Amino acid sequence: MTKIEAVLWDLGGVITSSPFDAFNRFEAERNIPQDFIRRLNTIYPDTNAWARFERGDITLDEFDRAFERESAALGHAIRGGDVIALLGGEIRPEMVDALKLCAEHLKVACITNNVTCSDHGPGLAQTPEQHRAMADVLALFDVVIESSRIGKRKPDPQIYQLACRRLNVAPPHCVYLDDLGINLKPARAMGMTTIKVTDPATALADLGAVTGLTLA
Repeated sequence: MTKIEAVLWDLGGVITSSPFDAFNRFEAERNIPQDFIRRLNTIYPDTNAWARFERGDITLDEFDRAFERESAALGHAIRGGDVIALLGGEIRPEMVDALKLCAEHLKVACITNNVTCSDHGPGLAQTPEQHRAMADVLALFDVVIESSRIGKRKPDPQIYQLACRRLNVAPPHCVYLDDLGINLKPARAMGMTTIKVTDPATALADLGAVTGLTLA
């Protein structure tokens, strides 16, 4: 078995709870079909408002208007700013504990598709307390790569390659965790071991089996 030297982590849906849960609550409250927001973000996935905002190509105000236009075209007008307010998930303590243990033995990096909102930070925290807690989590990583800062977003292979260069590790010596299969596919093609995070406990058991660390 190839020796694992680094663990790469997604943020939303892995370190924090999934934003899809918040999307579904928002939709239910407004009688919008379930998963409408998620489906909208898959239409023209490289050029829609969401993709452009995550690459830092447009401002928050531009995203707000563009997302509303795109959602209205499909029958339910939603302000982009309302969606951004749903993105700050709850930190999963078990994942942070696992991250800390991994950081003691291996290189660790965070690769996140995020958006630039000056008041919220990489984890899009909604309160000062959440902002401080997320800052403490991000400080655990050797490298943090944010799509909005580098102009590349997952699943572009270049974002994974950048993480490997900054960690000075070859892809086959990495394991990558993400909650979206589309983001795992290019990492796996590069030779990384990949773990899809649906249930945190199962993901940590899988990570422990790959790294040899007791994480769950």
